[in-house]
Amino acid sequence: MKTYLRQWNVMRVIRLALGLIIIFQGWKMNDRFMMGMGLFFSLMPLLNSGCCGGSSCSVPSQSPQSNIKE
Repeated sequence: MKTYLRQWNVMRVIRLALGLIIIFQGWKMNDRFMMGMGLFFSLMPLLNSGCCGGSSCSVPSQSPQSNIKE
């Protein structure tokens, strides 16, 4: 659990908070579509997916090892 929380940054926490706010507003207005969208936006930071998750759009942090022999 500690290693999972170490990977969190401020933007990821903000995205989770906004998703939870959308769920709450959907519940308050009795709008299931809005609650579903809030659930979708809350799952993205929890699963570390999407473009902001760093898995699909980021530049690799380490350069690949070259297999060129000299």
